[in-house]
Amino acid sequence: MFGHGDLRLVLLSLIAERPRHGYDLIRAIEEKFGGAYAPSPGAVYPTLTLLEEQDYIVAEAQSGTKKLYQVTDTGRAFLEENSVALKGIQSRMDLAAQAFSIHSTPDSVREAVRTLKQSLHMRRGPWSAEEAERVRKLIEATARQIVGGTEN
Repeated sequence: MFGHGDLRLVLLSLIAERPRHGYDLIRAIEEKFGGAYAPSPGAVYPTLTLLEEQDYIVAEAQSGTKKLYQVTDTGRAFLEENSVALKGIQSRMDLAAQAFSIHSTPDSVREAVRTLKQSLHMRRGPWSAEEAERVRKLIEATARQIVGGTEN
């Protein structure tokens, strides 16, 4: 979705608006895309680490493993130096959001998908091979039904 360095500028600009947690940043980007796209934690958290290493943001430890990110003066200066690039990225994001909105998934369906993901993460105990196969079959059969295919 983003070109090289784009996510870094987007995250930094969102943190400059107000201090945020990593999860908040993912949700803020998802909102900008009307729910049609959200960056993965595997892309966001390493980028936040990079921004910290470059002294563009500082992280304040919160409860548990949460960190609250805040922009530094160096980060604000970097944003100012790259304001033209940031405006271009934001324009591309707006265009993508408009294009996605034509085929947008209803909020109720997106929430159901989030519930499914959460249930997979909250499942207690180790996964047996049989249980993993049962759940895989359920999810794949549902996916085929959604697109109008067969159940097998």
